[in-house]
Order: sequence, then C-alpha cells, then structure tokens
Amino acid sequence: MDHKPYCVKLNDGNLMPALGFGTARNLEVPKIESLKATKLAIDAGFRHVDSAYTYGIEEEVGLAIRSKIAEGIVERKEIFCTSKLWCTFHQPELVRPTLEESLRKLQLDYVDLYLIHFPMPLKPGKGLFPTGEDGKILYDTVDLCTTWEAMEKCKDAGLAKSIGVSNFNRRQLEMILNKPGLKYKPVCNQVECHIYLNQSKLLDFCKSKDIVLVAYGALGSQRYENWVNPDTPVLLDDPVLCALAKKYKRSPALISLRYLLQREIVVLAKSFNEKRIKENMQVFEFHLTPEDMKTIDGLNRNLRYFIASPLREHPNYPFLDEY
Repeated sequence: MDHKPYCVKLNDGNLMPALGFGTARNLEVPKIESLKATKLAIDAGFRHVDSAYTYGIEEEVGLAIRSKIAEGIVERKEIFCTSKLWCTFHQPELVRPTLEESLRKLQLDYVDLYLIHFPMPLKPGKGLFPTGEDGKILYDTVDLCTTWEAMEKCKDAGLAKSIGVSNFNRRQLEMILNKPGLKYKPVCNQVECHIYLNQSKLLDFCKSKDIVLVAYGALGSQRYENWVNPDTPVLLDDPVLCALAKKYKRSPALISLRYLLQREIVVLAKSFNEKRIKENMQVFEFHLTPEDMKTIDGLNRNLRYFIASPLREHPNYPFLDEY
C-alpha cells in the first residue's frame, strides 16, 4: 500500500503521515502490550508512531520499529517516529541530553519529530513530578523561548528532523512565533481534539501560521486517574455519532477519526486490540458529506477530558485560556 497520499506537508518541508498510532498507556497495561500493539500497528499499515519520555515505553516502541525493519516490512525512512520532552527537562542545557537519552532507549539515530510535551516547566529532579517537603509539585521558571532555542539546536544537529509543541494554547504559541531570532517555527501543536472539543479556533489560528494541528484523545479518553475528568460522557456512545456510524456502515470510532482528518487535522489513534487497530486504517476508505460534517460540528461542547489536574496551579497551565 502506498501511504504517501495520506501525508501532510510540514512547514519545514518534511512529510507527516495523517494517521498516527498513539502509544500512551495506562500504567496498569504491561509494557509488553505496547510492544505487541506497535508491531500490530506497523503490520496494519501505520507508519506514524507517537511516543514520549513519560510513557515509559520508548524501549518497546523502538524494538517494535527495529524488528519490523529487520523483517523487511518497512525501512527506517518510511517510519515517522515522535517523542516528547518532559517538563523537568525544560532548562536549555537539559534538552539535548534528554533527547539523546530517548534515542538511546529507542535505539534510533534520530526522531522524525520532537515536541515540548507541555508548556509547564518543573524543577529538575527524581521522577516526573518532583515534590517539596510539603508534598507539592515543584514548579520551575524557565523561559520557553530558551527551551525552544535548544530544540532548534537538536534539529540542526540532525537528532530530530522536525520540532514542535504539544498542549500549547494560542498565547503560548505566539510567544514562540514572536521570539526574536526565531530559526524554526513549530511544525505542529499536538492537543486534545475530538467531536466534543473540536478546537475550531485553535485550528484556524494554527492553519494561519502554517502549523499542523495533531489530535490526541480523538476517541475520547481512557479514565487516567487524576488526569482525566471521570464524570465526563463516553464519546463513542454519542447518539448522533452512532446514527452516522449506522448510515455509513462504519464504527463510531471511524466516523470520529474521519471527521478530524477531513478538517486537515493529523489524528492519533490508540488501541491495544488487533481488530480495532486494523479497522482504524479503514478511515481512508470513505468520506463524510459536508452536511454530516456540519452535523458533527454541532456536537462540540468545549468538553476537555484531559485536564492534567496535578498541574492546574502551574502559572503556565494552558487550559484556562479560551484556546
């Protein structure tokens, strides 16, 4: 299968497959399941694999990619691999060593995309959330523009083909875009985006700046303790979505993914189920009518599943702005 038609061109000239395989996992899921699922995804046709330092499975993701290269299923140049810089490594001198550590875990020479995971610096220390004696998370004061300059150097060094951000609001994006001496614009902003949070204003802003919006949580969200609002409705049970699924003889998940793709959003789909992984590749086999796209637009509730509540008091918390 030729996957080139399903790529978007980034503002640095590189291509990103429009459908990606998400590897974030609940900590109860054994790491071996991430290895198996990533292999299944590549076998099914996924060529975009999204990972992060915080997911704790870069070794498994790298092993899955390298095993499929060894089997002759893919070449390295066909795989678009993403990783992310965690909040405790925002100090400029920590950016490159952290990326190099991710590359060691992945056992790859470069990542295709490296993202600042959140715009909220935390004090360097043990663990993902260093705490003081009072048990509170220790915030750091780092100018994100200096973090971005270190990201630019990683691109220049060939360690990352493209660089971008994640979970940035418009104001935080503009801070990078307006930085004096900016060498590279972020190629993308990876954010929560789905039928209940369609991000239309942020999408319009990103398009105006030639920045690709990448959607995580496209099918709603698993109920990660402390991070996700447990009282939210199950997206895939939405009656309008289910009615459209019946009309198109597709699953509600496929309708949700197709809706985002037709808005020129790159979509991450995550599953550990072989049948669903294969099914998600069918998203390129049909189109939603303009009328049905408008119907789905009407489902927007500005509802955010992923609220990152442990960091809600951070001065850079991105989700209080309108977009």
